[in-house]
Amino acid sequence: MILCTTGCAQNIKLPAPHKEGGKPLMQALNERQTHRDFSSKQLSDQQLADLLWAAVGVNRPDGKRTAPTARNCQQIEVYVFMEKGVYLYDAKENMLKLMVNGDKRKIIAMQPFPAEAPVLLVMVANYDKMKDMDMEHKEFYGATDCGNVCQNIYLYCASEGLHTVSLGSIYRDKIKDLLKFNGKAILAHPVGFGK
Repeated sequence: MILCTTGCAQNIKLPAPHKEGGKPLMQALNERQTHRDFSSKQLSDQQLADLLWAAVGVNRPDGKRTAPTARNCQQIEVYVFMEKGVYLYDAKENMLKLMVNGDKRKIIAMQPFPAEAPVLLVMVANYDKMKDMDMEHKEFYGATDCGNVCQNIYLYCASEGLHTVSLGSIYRDKIKDLLKFNGKAILAHPVGFGK
């Protein structure tokens, strides 16, 4: 990771994602599993870039993404919780934008094991990007589109031999208070290597 020498976190420019390789789709589907054990081994910058691109990356010149969203709102934002800080993944710039300094992984989940993973992704439906929808549709499409992102995360992890689990038991109010977004934190995904 590109971190300042004083130990404080800063924005991180990610390497270009690898868009070739990995396991064949049918093999990744066959190997897709939930794992709740994580080692402290860090993901490489390349693995992190590839993971985030698989989740919600830009895969076409017109800016459309790897995961579909209703009316192409692109409302699912991925926050990346790591030891040095909390970042917002900017898919267009392929970078992590620092939101909060410090390790906040322990405030996310109701279980202790997710904080052991080196990376904890939180999917948020940004309601500011869903302006023409009423609250019922914002909640419905936010949840549906978040599911698309989660499946991409699962398939990437299956392809790369990483562990992950989709978590619904998260502290949504604490996450919102920390990050100050207009929307809803829907699910979280710890990602890392197995013990």
